[in-house]
Amino acid sequence: MRLSTANIFDASIATLQKRQQHMQDSQQRLTSGKRIERASDDPTGAARAERALAAIGQVEANQRALDASRNSMTLSESALGDAGEILQQIRETLVAAGNASYSDPERAGLANKISGLRAQLLSIANRPDGVGGFLFSGQGSSNPPFLDTPGGVVFAGLPGSVETGNLDSFALTVDGRLAWEQGRSGNGSFVTGAAANSITGSPAKGWIDSGRVLDPKQLTSNNYDIAISGVAPAATYTFTNTDTGAVQSGAFSPGQTLSFEGMAVQIGGAPADGDLFQIKPASSDLKLFAVLDQAVTDLRTTNRGGAEITQANLVAIRDLDAAMSNLQNVRSQVGERMNNLDGSENRMAALKQYSQQERSAAEDLDMVQGISDFQNQQTGYDAALKTYAMVQRMSLFQYINN
Repeated sequence: MRLSTANIFDASIATLQKRQQHMQDSQQRLTSGKRIERASDDPTGAARAERALAAIGQVEANQRALDASRNSMTLSESALGDAGEILQQIRETLVAAGNASYSDPERAGLANKISGLRAQLLSIANRPDGVGGFLFSGQGSSNPPFLDTPGGVVFAGLPGSVETGNLDSFALTVDGRLAWEQGRSGNGSFVTGAAANSITGSPAKGWIDSGRVLDPKQLTSNNYDIAISGVAPAATYTFTNTDTGAVQSGAFSPGQTLSFEGMAVQIGGAPADGDLFQIKPASSDLKLFAVLDQAVTDLRTTNRGGAEITQANLVAIRDLDAAMSNLQNVRSQVGERMNNLDGSENRMAALKQYSQQERSAAEDLDMVQGISDFQNQQTGYDAALKTYAMVQRMSLFQYINN
C-alpha cells in the first residue's frame, strides 16, 4: 500500500487541528472553571446540574416567601402587644369604676376614657401590613377587616389566613375573627349572671361571681337557675338544672359558696326574696369590641344600685380578661410561627448548600486535573507539531535538490 505525500500532509494537519481544538476546549474549561460547558459535553452530568439548579431556585423562592411571612408575623406580634397594653389600661379603668364612692358623672368620665381606648384598639385591629393588605384580614382583603357600625364592630374579612411558600407553608396574615371575636366566654366552662327579680322584676340586690370548676367530670354543659327565697336569716336557695330538672336546695346566707354538679359559685351582696341568678354553658364567640361597648353602656347608665354596679363590673372584668387571654393565645401562636420560621430558614440554608455542592460536583472542573490535562494536551500538540514539521521535509524535491 502506498501513501502519497498529500495524504500524509492532510492526516498530519487534521491531527494538529484536532489536538489544537482539544487544547482550546481545555483552556476554555480552565478559564470558566466548568467541566460542562454544553449539555453535549456530559448529558448525565448536565441533567444532574440542572436538577440541582432547579432545587436552588425553589429554595430561593421559598426564602423570599419566608422573609415576607417573618415581616408580617413581626408586625402582627407587635400589634397584639400594643393591644395588650391598651387592654390593661382598660382593665385598670374598670377596676377603678367599681369604687362604690364614684358618682354617675365620674363613671361616665371613665366610660369616655374606655371609648377612646376602644378607638385605638380598632385602629390596631385594622393595622395595614405595609404591602397593601391588613394584618388581621384573615384570607385577605383590600379593605379594613373590621367595620364600626351602629350595631357594633363587625368583622368583614374572611376567617383563616393567607399562606405562601412552595416547600413549606408560611402565614402572611392572622385570622382576625379568631383573635378579636372568638374568646371563650365566662370562666371558660360556664357563664354566670344575674337576672331580674322573679317577684318584682327589678334588678337583683345580690351579685354572683364568675364561679369555678370543682370537678370537670361532673360538668354537664346544661343551663341552671339559682333562686333565692325568703330573707336572711331564714333565706334559702334552690339550684336547678333547667335541662334535666335536677334540684339542690338548702339554707342560704350572703357570701355563701354554692356547689352543684361540678361547679362552685359565690353569691354576695344582699339578695332579696325572688332574686334569680343564671348559669349557661360557655361558648367561643366572645367579641372583644362587644365587651367594651357593653362596659361603656353600663358605665353611662345612671341611677343603678350598688349590687347592679358590682355585677356589671364583675362581668365586664371577667369578659375582658377572657378576651385578653384569647389575644395572648393568638400572640403566642404568632410567636410560635416566628420560631418555626427560624427552623425553616436553617433547613432551607442546608438544602441550598447541599444543592450548590451537588451542582458543583456535577459541572465544576477539578482545577488540578484540568491543569494536568491541559499540560498533557499542550505537550501532545507540541509533539504533533514537530512531527508535522519533520514529515513536511520528507519530499522528493528535497532529495533532488540535495
